[in-house]
Amino acid sequence: MISPTVTSSGSSATIASTAATSAQADAVLSSDFETFIKMLTTQAKYQDPLEPLDSSEYAAQLAQFSMVEQQVLSNDLLTALAGQLSSSTMGQMAGWIGMEGRTTAAVPFNTDPVTIYPDPPIGAQEMTLVVYNSSGTEVDRLAMPVSSEPVQWAGVTSSGTVLPAGSYRFETEALGAGGTELPSSLAEAYAPIVEVSTVSGEARVTFAGGSEVSATAITALREPV
Repeated sequence: MISPTVTSSGSSATIASTAATSAQADAVLSSDFETFIKMLTTQAKYQDPLEPLDSSEYAAQLAQFSMVEQQVLSNDLLTALAGQLSSSTMGQMAGWIGMEGRTTAAVPFNTDPVTIYPDPPIGAQEMTLVVYNSSGTEVDRLAMPVSSEPVQWAGVTSSGTVLPAGSYRFETEALGAGGTELPSSLAEAYAPIVEVSTVSGEARVTFAGGSEVSATAITALREPV
């Protein structure tokens, strides 16, 4: 059994990497700026009074260093903000663990029937539920009413074969007037949420069985039934 956890490994790694990069940039900027000032002072000290150095060139270089400094400071601020947003999001999503989320991803099947929520296309006159296993192989198809009302899938094929426990996902195929084939659509089902995480700044949810989706792809939450 997968233990419920809240992680932010991707976000933490990104923030840590950004922070390290900013620290390095700060060190390089400071070193280069000090070197530049020393060179400027030395050149000014030993310049030929009859051919003075062009002050506009040094002014331009100082302006460039100032721009780089501002960019480093901006990166530091963005890193801090990213860390705050990540912590806030993870804190809010921690309450999702242990609940059931409605998803089009593969959901676990043991022995209890799975409730499917179809989404019939406009103009559908016939509908078929198609079931795929975790390998993406079609394992069952059965006729279903043309309706968005939930239907039960018991894990038994139309030929009477009892399918093994595992993860399954569902699609609906539809025919319109005159047998016209309509676009297929993904059907939703509920699955227990066991982990929430952030990956590259995106909130992700992992279900029992291992399916992982973006948090924005979950259309509903409910208490376990």
